[in-house]
Amino acid sequence: MAQLEQRRNRSLAMSPAEIDEFLAQQRTCRVASVSPAGRPHVSPLWFVWDGHALWLNSVVRSQRWRDLERNPWVSIVVDAGEEYTELRGVELSGSVRQMSEVPRTAAPLAAVADAESRYARKYAGAGEFRPDGRHAWLCLEPEKIVSWDFRKNPRLQAPQAG
Repeated sequence: MAQLEQRRNRSLAMSPAEIDEFLAQQRTCRVASVSPAGRPHVSPLWFVWDGHALWLNSVVRSQRWRDLERNPWVSIVVDAGEEYTELRGVELSGSVRQMSEVPRTAAPLAAVADAESRYARKYAGAGEFRPDGRHAWLCLEPEKIVSWDFRKNPRLQAPQAG
């Protein structure tokens, strides 16, 4: 899927390699969905990034899941930094797809095998992914990615000692 180009703050944008590294390091994203009443709903969730898609392992009896079944459009933010000069992040937006049975069973499923392997390494350190009968897989191939890294802003850099 072709991505829309970031138009604003390109000087602060992360490169594709920086985005890949950042998303591999971070553990929690915030998923924004829309309720049937049109209200935004934001919830934290663990994820894995495979270089072109964000994989979400979501509880299927959650408000988030119900919202996304009805309207698959999401905006997802992954960010980091404590001080203003350290802030960086990535916003991914588009439409999610269900990628496994609901809920996910232990039966082998090629469509999610790579995501499950990445997830097990990231959150369990190794081993094998074990479905719990409460979660299922969603996949976002983002239509738009916007990133920022305030550490790149020359106006925010500390003066060099001379």
